[in-house]
Amino acid sequence: MRVLAFLLSSCFSLSTAFYFHAGEREEKCIIEDIPSDTLITGTFKIQQWDMGRQDFLESAPGLGLFVTVTTYNEEVLLSKLYGPQGTFYFTSHSPGEHIICLESNSTRLVSFGGSKLLAQRIHLDIRVGEHDLDAAIAQAKDKVNEVSFKLEHLIEQIEQIVKEQNYQRDREENFRMTSEDTNSNVLWWAFAQTLIFISVGIFQMKYLKDFFIAKKLV
Repeated sequence: MRVLAFLLSSCFSLSTAFYFHAGEREEKCIIEDIPSDTLITGTFKIQQWDMGRQDFLESAPGLGLFVTVTTYNEEVLLSKLYGPQGTFYFTSHSPGEHIICLESNSTRLVSFGGSKLLAQRIHLDIRVGEHDLDAAIAQAKDKVNEVSFKLEHLIEQIEQIVKEQNYQRDREENFRMTSEDTNSNVLWWAFAQTLIFISVGIFQMKYLKDFFIAKKLV
């Protein structure tokens, strides 16, 4: 498993879109930090490298993408094989970091000059706590329903922001408590070291005094 060199944070970011390159059956993972009971929607598309055009094709028929979503407690929330483009969903059961791994099922490795090239470009759009607004509007039969869908979508976004604020507030409180405990432990350790040094000093002075008396040097 290869983790991408960045951490996706969901705080106040309802949508994250990017792309990356992957080789033959190379698994790459991202980490999403999300609160509990939150819907995550991921939309992806695979582009295949064309040696003739020296560019990525718009589509990659015959390819597939294996999506696995796990928590750090090794709980599997999603494990499914999709086509070259599609959408996956999952809901978090507990707050914390979730690992989203993507792996192409391609065995058509591109090689040039004896070296292996990255054969696919994977586009990924992750939306946190959002439902598909465009599909709902498309099904609306009049302006009233359209406005109603937009209003419901806005309310969902507000609720998601409040949920993320509460989650970040809890994390901040836990971090503050950990910091206070660490500072308290450091203070007590410094106090214990001081007592040890004083005790050692008193013992050494008494030992030297008794030694000098025994040798009749004083």
